[in-house]
Amino acid sequence: MTGWRVRDYSPDDLEAVVRVDAESGTTEESPLFPLADTVTALQARHPAVVATADDVLIGAAVSRVEGDRAWILRICLAPGWRQRGLGSDLITALEQRLFADGVRAVHAALPEGETGATALRNCEFDARPGLVFFEKRGPVTPQSAGTLSSLGAELPPGGLWQKVAGMQHEKRLIERRLVLPLAHPELAAQHGVELPRAVMLFGPPGTGKSTFAHAIAGRLGWPFLELFPARLAAEYGLASGLNRRFDEITRLDHVLVFIDEVEEVAGTRSGADATAVGVVNELLKAIVRFRSQEGRLLVCATNNVITLDPAFLRHGRFDYVLPIGPPDHTARTALWESYLARADAKADSAALASASEGFTPADIAHAARTVSQAQFERTFDTGTRTAATTDDYLDTIHGTQPTVSAAMAKEFAQQTERFARI
Repeated sequence: MTGWRVRDYSPDDLEAVVRVDAESGTTEESPLFPLADTVTALQARHPAVVATADDVLIGAAVSRVEGDRAWILRICLAPGWRQRGLGSDLITALEQRLFADGVRAVHAALPEGETGATALRNCEFDARPGLVFFEKRGPVTPQSAGTLSSLGAELPPGGLWQKVAGMQHEKRLIERRLVLPLAHPELAAQHGVELPRAVMLFGPPGTGKSTFAHAIAGRLGWPFLELFPARLAAEYGLASGLNRRFDEITRLDHVLVFIDEVEEVAGTRSGADATAVGVVNELLKAIVRFRSQEGRLLVCATNNVITLDPAFLRHGRFDYVLPIGPPDHTARTALWESYLARADAKADSAALASASEGFTPADIAHAARTVSQAQFERTFDTGTRTAATTDDYLDTIHGTQPTVSAAMAKEFAQQTERFARI
């Protein structure tokens, strides 16, 4: 006599299964399938069995069928009934039902030492040596997906960080100051590091501030939400729109919020009309609310930091004020090498970097794209492909007006010395 009876799961058993599951774990590792998946499978009436003793539920095994294969989502046992063969009985009963329904293979994945691991071996399930379990969790919960969609947020594709060629100094600064603490909050807390909540990026147009904002979101695996002041002003009035949007953002679990050309809404209030003053005040209050929540980062960008209201940059509002300037020679060389590799061209990247001093990443992208288009058209017209030469690129560079003039570069250096907080 075993002292228990195994039978098919009934909807009336749900509460008891959840209770036993909460008591069943024997390791600190999280299960492969969360409890929500198990409940969903039970509600959808996928095969499941339970064990009872004196009409009290003491164990359960739950599966999910996918075509001719099935996964065992849960094997849970009440603590007083472990090591007595109950797990083996549950698995045997479950696999009999699965195989009778036409399932050809049953899979299970458990942390080593977890409840049910021994029972699986006893039931002749084969452990697959040499396999490595890979997992990547999505950043969006079902609860926040609707809000993200309504706000127009996006999930940046993976690999954006790696695609930011050159700009190694800026990448390292952003990686160390922003990404690492937010990606490893427990380790940061052990060292007394306060997680960044807001950062200002400043620098001339075309230097990649928007690209960095997207790349940070991609690096963290967080949704990216850009706020467009003109759109908010048209829909609700700017001050009211900012307040409304930041209130909606509080419902999200994780998000990077980006405001480009923030000087349009946070310009100096000296001599400004009452409406402009109200907008700046509303944004300042919104930042305070935003900073009170975890799992979010505000990134603002401006081409000219000196035009911002002084109160906007005070300590306690922005953790860092980071300069994003034109790429130096090393960064320009790396940028050119990335475009040359894409075009399968053998040009001298160092020579191109020297010739393109003052070019922003956007300028270099434009020049490279111009040469590639010309080569494409030449191949189409002649039927013969020839690789672009160094002279082809130099001719295009000499015909391109750099975005950053000498005067702009000097002004940026002065602003960096005065405002940068790194």
